[in-house]
Amino acid sequence: MALTDPPSPANDSEGPTAAAGSALFADLLFGLRGAGVKVGMGEWIALMSVLSDGHVAPSLKDFYHVARALLIKHEAHYDTWDEVFAAVFAEGEMPVKAAEDLLEWLADMPPERTFSDEELAALERLPLEELRRRYEERLKEQKEKHDGGNHWIGTRGTSPFGSGGKNPAGIRVAGSGGGRSAIQMATARQYAEYRSDRVLDTRSITVALKKLRRLSRHEGEPELQIDGTIERTSKNGGFLELDFQPPRKNQARVLLMMDVGGSMTPYTRVVERLFSAASTLHQWKKFEPYYFHNCIYSRLFEKLRQSETVPTAEILAEREKDTFLIIVGDAAMAPSELLSPGGAIDWFEKSQTAGLEWLHRLRVKFERSVWLNPMSPNHWRGYTTQVIGQLFPMFPMTMSGLDEAVERLLRRRPAPAPTLDRSLMREIW
Repeated sequence: MALTDPPSPANDSEGPTAAAGSALFADLLFGLRGAGVKVGMGEWIALMSVLSDGHVAPSLKDFYHVARALLIKHEAHYDTWDEVFAAVFAEGEMPVKAAEDLLEWLADMPPERTFSDEELAALERLPLEELRRRYEERLKEQKEKHDGGNHWIGTRGTSPFGSGGKNPAGIRVAGSGGGRSAIQMATARQYAEYRSDRVLDTRSITVALKKLRRLSRHEGEPELQIDGTIERTSKNGGFLELDFQPPRKNQARVLLMMDVGGSMTPYTRVVERLFSAASTLHQWKKFEPYYFHNCIYSRLFEKLRQSETVPTAEILAEREKDTFLIIVGDAAMAPSELLSPGGAIDWFEKSQTAGLEWLHRLRVKFERSVWLNPMSPNHWRGYTTQVIGQLFPMFPMTMSGLDEAVERLLRRRPAPAPTLDRSLMREIW
């Protein structure tokens, strides 16, 4: 679970204090340590001092945020913090982590065994709650390594707990699965390897986008520059010489082009966050958002519901060359949509220019351009995704990915567009 706000108990009128709820505090501390979050005594004493001095309002919500700020050092542990906090204060479930020695046992895996259809058919299918209960029991009882069995947490067997085995519905603990049939993973929650990347909220996006700056002094009423005045006065033998210059203003122009609908629907929320952060960031000279579906062709939508469009050729002709271009999309489509003249999925799109040609024109015009892909990089194996990835620098829509994309846009010497392989563009039906 991931919490926007902390879980609330039946009565939130009085939050925890340093003098009360010592058992809950102990559960919180040792729960975090047991879940793999290294909370030092220095951080814990600091939290207790803050509570004792009355700096935290008597509210569980305030305690949640203050305690997380003091105890959790990295965003990657926010998800685990939410789990432990919910288990202690809101009747949630404490995350179960496998012991290090158990993980070492599972890493040493014997050759794969072959089981008959009769053996596999006879295996018991347990409900998830019963599986979890039995797994926690085994975790407490197991004292040694096991391979090929049907009871303990081991490898290459028919036990519902372990890795590399054969069970129709078990809990995988580390390693690889034997038949892609595990219904839960015990060593990490689903997508746990992306936890530090998943924490991509509007605030973090705003912080990253604020770095897109191009400062100049060409506009505005002149202002007194203290450093310049001191320097000029020093060079003038001590006689005062004032230095007035126009204020430094951000002259950056930003184009944001977003794929909507179809395969992008599951990523609506994260794209909305990006758009929300960008549209409310009023520090740029000009910001223009546009929409497209699957690929960019002869027109872009300003407003989808009203079908208001602007010709892509107009953007290419009239926008400044140093504009920052950010394209958001999964780059997944039928090859014909990218490579074939007239291949757009939109029936009313009559452009006989292939989508790849339009993308290449944008890449040539706007050297400072990047492509943000909301899919995990592990899934960037599709043909069209790879073709587009060769044309645009492609980054995942994650905290680190967005930071890298912004750094790429701000390079002193941006990389020119690669040569377009026109032999790719053909009719594919």
